[in-house]
Amino acid sequence: MATPTRPVLLTGASGALGRMLTRRLAAAGWTLRLSDIAAFPDPVPQGATFDAADLADQTAVDRIAEGCGLILHFGGVSTEHPFKTVLGPNICGLYNVYEAARKNKARVVFASSNHAIGFHERTEKLDADCQLRPDGYYGLSKAFGELVGRLYWDKHGVETVVVRIGSSFPEVKDERMLSTWLSFNDLASLMIACADAPAIGYAVIWGASDNQRSFWGADSRARIGWAPKDSADTAAENVRGKVTENCVIERYQGGSYAAMDYSREEPSPRSLFE
Repeated sequence: MATPTRPVLLTGASGALGRMLTRRLAAAGWTLRLSDIAAFPDPVPQGATFDAADLADQTAVDRIAEGCGLILHFGGVSTEHPFKTVLGPNICGLYNVYEAARKNKARVVFASSNHAIGFHERTEKLDADCQLRPDGYYGLSKAFGELVGRLYWDKHGVETVVVRIGSSFPEVKDERMLSTWLSFNDLASLMIACADAPAIGYAVIWGASDNQRSFWGADSRARIGWAPKDSADTAAENVRGKVTENCVIERYQGGSYAAMDYSREEPSPRSLFE
């Protein structure tokens, strides 16, 4: 593992995944520039600095990104909210991050989400080039971010790794996570691989551990030399039967996000052909 020669900006540092990555990457000797709109709740580790910033403020984003060679973009609204709440940090903020990356010739790791494809059914096995089917405004913002990354590679040569994170928690909580779980160890090793890879271009990777029941198939992980080592399979007996009684939640890969504000009237099979 090589230590990045330029500082690494981690947005969303005060969130659960940001705090975990801060501990692990600082311990690996990385020079981290941490940022979030919320205060950092832990002691700032040696070799790191924290600077509060609103992603919707382009001047602030330019300030925190100056001189960085890698941006781990985990910032923004991280759950489903009304569109106006998502707009500032996840849409405008994403644009500001990519403009900063362009100016500093930095590589971006974009923390996308399974909710960018959440309206695919669980019976489907998806490759990374599947159609984007967001399951809410949060997922829509992640789909937008993936397309911005594609644009900035094609037009400006800004390298991007899109990581469609499934469910990254310390433990598997329910049956759905048998398909979507991403261990903290695997997420941290993925970030290191993204930094170490000599050339990436634009790549999309499923952010999931080595789960036998995964909804997801081929992606670009070989391009950065990453393979997950953990698996949700060992938790299968512990979460057996931990499902909901909501047919929309259980039908779609996005789970509960697909069911939020769901108002579609499902046609009967016969009416589709009448």
